[in-house]
Amino acid sequence: MSSHPDPRALGAFLRARRTQLDPQQCGLPTTDSPRRVPGLRREEVAALAAISVDYYTRLEQGRVRASTPVLTTLARALRLDQDQERYLYELAGRTDDRPHRRRPVQRIRPAMRRLLGQLVHTPALVLGKHLDILAWNPTATALYTDFAAVPAHHRNYLRLMFTDPTVRDLHTQWAHDARDAVAALRMEAATDPTDPELARLVGELTIQDADFRTWWAEHRVNSATYGTKHYRHPLVGDLTLDCDTWAAGDASGQRLMVLTAEPGSPSHDALRILTSWTAGQTEPDSARHTSREAPAG
Repeated sequence: MSSHPDPRALGAFLRARRTQLDPQQCGLPTTDSPRRVPGLRREEVAALAAISVDYYTRLEQGRVRASTPVLTTLARALRLDQDQERYLYELAGRTDDRPHRRRPVQRIRPAMRRLLGQLVHTPALVLGKHLDILAWNPTATALYTDFAAVPAHHRNYLRLMFTDPTVRDLHTQWAHDARDAVAALRMEAATDPTDPELARLVGELTIQDADFRTWWAEHRVNSATYGTKHYRHPLVGDLTLDCDTWAAGDASGQRLMVLTAEPGSPSHDALRILTSWTAGQTEPDSARHTSREAPAG
């Protein structure tokens, strides 16, 4: 460590910073009840940073030292710029621990992209870390939503399941499918529990959705490599599709998710209709090969 910790100054900075934030810009739901304090409440900051309210309260009161992982998640939750983040670590006496490198951008593997491009008659997605949606084919757009219209930092399968009304209403067994998705994220979280992007996603959904809070607290895990999904599409009606995912052979964490129907079934015919609407769109869509990127440290 290259500086002396100042718990009281750190607490003052945390209090000041949370009063400067707009709750809606932080992804918090709009309520009719007036706020008695400007900015974010303590419990909202704690939820966004995926730490307990008691621990965060003691940080603001200067009664506990912040660990490096907590500082990382707080910097994201409080949306600190580079100078503010540097100041945060200086107050905590952990300047030597401050991250100085960008987290690598998630780039879809070339082989995965080629495979996605060949799947023209069935919906397919490439999922990255934390169920980020890295790429999709036209039939997936026709089934789910216009992924290209979704801001890149919100283009996450789990986030859309909970926050996008179109995607949510598509699932006739939404509670079952959403709970499985939460269990899949919980299983993935064990590999890197201090990842600030994971903390941000969990914090946002914890605040916004009571079901997510309940299911995340269950610590249920599921690899979610296969299953059956039931949809009610506004144009082609009910669909029963087999959902299978295949993991890349490297350490990228990327998975190809493919939805198929039994040949000759009504669902198979419905997929053919969806495919016909996407005729001419032969290339898979993507977020220009990128996903969320952490700010420079």
